Amino acid sequence: MILNKIFRPKSTLKNQSQGVADNVKRSLLKTISWRIIGTLDTILISWAITGALSLAFSIGFIELVTKMLLYFFHERAWAKIKWGRQ
Repeated sequence: MILNKIFRPKSTLKNQSQGVADNVKRSLLKTISWRIIGTLDTILISWAITGALSLAFSIGFIELVTKMLLYFFHERAWAKIKWGRQ
């Protein structure tokens, strides 16, 4: 996690590869796997609130597409930021 990297002693940072960033395929796979988890959560919450499974799947599908695109571009933007890397 980010907090582990921030608070990790400097002696352990020397042993890691420096300047390594995720490639586009890895970012895409991370995007898809995270969205599956997030969408299932949204569908379950929507179903619990509305009581309508078809409405829950509709909400989940819209959320799947929009948040996958947002996450992918967010991930690629952060890949270009050098802040916090050693």
